[in-house]
Amino acid sequence: MTFKFRHSLIMFICALLSAPMLAVAAQPQGHPKDPFAQLHVRDLGPAVAGGRVSSVAGIPGDPLIYYVGAAAGGVWKTSDGGESWKPIFEHEASASIGAIAVSRSNPSVVWVGTGEPNIRNDIMDGAGVYR
Repeated sequence: MTFKFRHSLIMFICALLSAPMLAVAAQPQGHPKDPFAQLHVRDLGPAVAGGRVSSVAGIPGDPLIYYVGAAAGGVWKTSDGGESWKPIFEHEASASIGAIAVSRSNPSVVWVGTGEPNIRNDIMDGAGVYR
């Protein structure tokens, strides 16, 4: 065996033997091994009746304001990026929302198309388009 080959072989064996020790030493002390152990389940978005979101619209340039239309739960608005939601379409003739659009020229104008957008066995009829 040449010196160069023997030296390389010894270095390779040392690297293999020290790899598990390095991995153990690299873990911070006092932290759980499972990176997801500290995560907790939480709901995201509005608690809409009907449970299915059928349309979403936001305002370009404002990442905090969104409108969500539910298949059977009206229109909901968030002004804080989804931390809280308030219903804004709860007293109309139809709670089924099929489409939402925000006017580009005036973001305070929101168009809502009612009626179930997905063909299912429990669809709800719409009552037209609202502004």
